[in-house]
Amino acid sequence: MYRYYTKGVCSKSIIMDIEQNVLKDVIFEGGCSGNTIGIKYLVEGKEIQEIITLLEDIPCKNRGTSCPDQLAKALKIYKEYAYKK
Repeated sequence: MYRYYTKGVCSKSIIMDIEQNVLKDVIFEGGCSGNTIGIKYLVEGKEIQEIITLLEDIPCKNRGTSCPDQLAKALKIYKEYAYKK
């Protein structure tokens, strides 16, 4: 399990279970429940890079980020860390 503390959005953190470059489970702590559950069902089972490509730079209001964008950022950091091991 990997936890990412979000910045600039309603959700406080994102908890992810990643196996062999595939997102197996994702839980958003806080945020708009309907949206975060929708994101969960759309991205689970997909490869990390595909999710990053789909969700990166999606804005929410005038925040410059969003819960989907924060997930993409979290996965980019994870990917960088995992490949350095």
